[in-house]
Order: sequence, then structure tokens, then C-alpha cells
Amino acid sequence: MNKMLKITSAAVATAAVLGTVVVPESVSAWGDNANGRKSYTKAQVSSGALGNQIVFNSISDSVIGDEKNFVGARIDDGNTSNTKVWNANEITAEDGKTYVVRIYVHNNNPQGTKATATGVRTLFSVPSTVGTSVEVNGFIMVGGSTDTKYTVPISKYWDNVVFKSDKSFHLEYVKGSAKLENNKSAAGGKTISDNVVTNSAGVQIGYDTIDDGKIPGCYEYAQYVTIRVKAVFDSNSNFLVEKKVRKAGTKDEWKEDIDANVGDKVEYQIHYKNLSGKNVKDVMVIDSLPTNMKYVAGTTMLYNATNPKGIARDDTITTTGVNIGGYDNNGDAYVRFTAEVIDKSLACGKNQLINWGKVTADKKVVMDSANVNVKKTGGTCDKEPNPTPKQDDNNKQSTMPTTGPVAVVAGALGAGSIVTAAGYFIASRKQLR
Repeated sequence: MNKMLKITSAAVATAAVLGTVVVPESVSAWGDNANGRKSYTKAQVSSGALGNQIVFNSISDSVIGDEKNFVGARIDDGNTSNTKVWNANEITAEDGKTYVVRIYVHNNNPQGTKATATGVRTLFSVPSTVGTSVEVNGFIMVGGSTDTKYTVPISKYWDNVVFKSDKSFHLEYVKGSAKLENNKSAAGGKTISDNVVTNSAGVQIGYDTIDDGKIPGCYEYAQYVTIRVKAVFDSNSNFLVEKKVRKAGTKDEWKEDIDANVGDKVEYQIHYKNLSGKNVKDVMVIDSLPTNMKYVAGTTMLYNATNPKGIARDDTITTTGVNIGGYDNNGDAYVRFTAEVIDKSLACGKNQLINWGKVTADKKVVMDSANVNVKKTGGTCDKEPNPTPKQDDNNKQSTMPTTGPVAVVAGALGAGSIVTAAGYFIASRKQLR
């Protein structure tokens, strides 16, 4: 991470604060692993154009418009009416505002429970980048079908929405905000696991059972998966924060990125330096351990001019934080502690565990991160597909037309849009919050 950015950035917290960050391959607007799927109208689907194929999000005149544009965002302004406007391409980020980001999931085959897809998973990728443009990607993965009569020609779908501003900002995932809504759920939907953001495998979703991975065909069984993110703009801060990591028990060079295995212990270091030109009191340091990292009790130490050999501090570094005292101009301090790599929810393949250290001083907040990369192999991992789509020169994805905000008509916004196989008649039962 750029050193100047570390000095001037505000709290750079994202889904990585909670656990494994998802870093997809290059993603260009909408796409799939079929090199660009065919579009269908409602009339064509009603006339049997899909046959025995189970295809998701391919209707061009659906309740959300073109279903290939299935990731959208809107400001979380408390609006629960059917006049909400979703931005399916770009949305302006405002400092401190919270936004709802959705993935629309629709099995297009009109044969209902006969054409039930299995192993359906969804995933959001909320990046840890800071800039004037931040792209949130959404993924749908399909494993198969309950009836061998039906084929599943496409297993991965993706789309994105871009947050933009004329000032630098980052997005923070709101912990516990992930929800699933369909015709069986109560108004407001059901809470689902944060793994929909923090685990590279995402989470399995379903209609009758919230996480069984089974979604029948037709609008009646459509799903909305939503998360909330907060836009945080950078502020000018007159202090430096640097986060580093190394293997515990070694004298290795402190780094921003290391490799480790489950069971390994790593030592984190947060460096604070006062550059304000004045004395600053009551500097607070707190650390946000990701999922799959466990704090080792009794390991927090503070090093500064008063305590050059270090002094033990309470085990509050990862909860309420540690007050490291006051510092004159150019005064600095180091806080160190140990954590162990565990397998609570590691995904198969590479997991990047991003750890954020946050310092609050003089009413300003600065954060910086260090990464621990853990590769999970063996067992059932060799049988699990990688949900992250890869692209090459022969797999160029199309870009949806940039039409600005997408206004959704009354009665067609919620997951409760019920459609008959014969005529695709749309009738609203409730609205997505």
C-alpha cells in the first residue's frame, strides 16, 4: 500500500475486516463461463425456447429490465415503497451514506419445481481498494439439477455496479446485513451468513430452505440477496499508521504480506507516529482480526520511548482497543500481538486474510492492513469448483449499455413477483426492502 495513502487515508475497512476477502479475476460488467449467453424475451421463454435447459438471469424484458444486469445498488434511505430506484451500472457515493447492493437470482425455466436447480450459491466481492471508483461484483454459481432430464449449460454468472465520486473513498461492508428474500420469507427477508462477502465460495441459497441450494424455475421462485455497504471518504490526518506481519517466534523482516498454514502463529505490528506538530493525548489502537485468525491471549505489547523494551497491555486490542497514551510531535509507538491461523470457514484454494489496524488520535481515524495468505487443499477441496470466473483473450465479456439509474415499475421490484408458466403473468405480493 502506498505510504502516503497510509498517512492520509481514513478507516480503510471492508469485508476483509470480517474474514477472507474475495479477490476475483478481472471482471468486465456482466458475463458467464459460456463466453456470453443468449438473451430471451418473456414471450420466447413462455413458448418453450429454453426446452430442458436450466438457465439463470437471461431474460431481456424481465421485472428488473435486462436480467444480465442483475447487480444493482441504491441508497439506504428507509424507502420501503415500490417506487425505489436501483442503479444497475453506476451510483454516486456520498460520504457516510449506507447503500443496499442486491443480486437478483432467477431460474428462467418456466417448468417450476420440475426444473429445480441445485447447488445455487451467491457471492459479493467488496474490494479493499481506495479511490474515486470502487467496483462491487456479484456472482451466481449453479451446481446442477434435481432431474437429470434438465441440463445446466452455464454454471457461473457475474455482474457489477460501480460506486463513483470526485473524491477518494472506500466501501465498508456492514456486518450482519446480508439478507435473502423470496416469496416464502417475511417482509425484509431472512438474515444469511456474512460468508456471502467474506468467503470465496459465497453461500448456498434456496427457496423452501434458506440454504439448501435448490431454486425451482419461474418468477415465483426468484430470489433477492442483499448486503449493505457504507461509503467512507478519506480525511486529512496528521499521523502515520503502518501495519506489518511476520511469523511468530522469528526475527524475519516485517512485511505487508506473508504465507502461512493452519496452525501457524503470526505476529502483527501496528506503528503509530505523530506528525501533527503538537502533542496528542489518548491515542487509541484497535485491531480487527478477520475470521480464521484467533488472538493469542497475553501477547499484546507496547513499545515506545518510555518503554523501549516493551510493556504488556490488556487483551483488549481486538475488542475495545488499547490506550497507548500521549505523544509529542514526531513521537511514535509500536503495538505488537500474536494470532493463530485457524480453519473456521476457509474456502478451498487461496484465502487472503486481511487484518486491519486502526488508530484514533486527535479525533481522526487512520487504518492500514497486513495480509496472511492461507492455501487450503486436500479432502473435498479437489472436488469443489472455483466460483471465481477466469477470463482470457477468447473470453471477452459484453458490457451492458450505460443507461443510468434503472427505475423499476410498481409491483415488479420485490422477490415476490409471481409468474405463471403459461403466460408469465406478473403479480406483486410484497416489495424488497
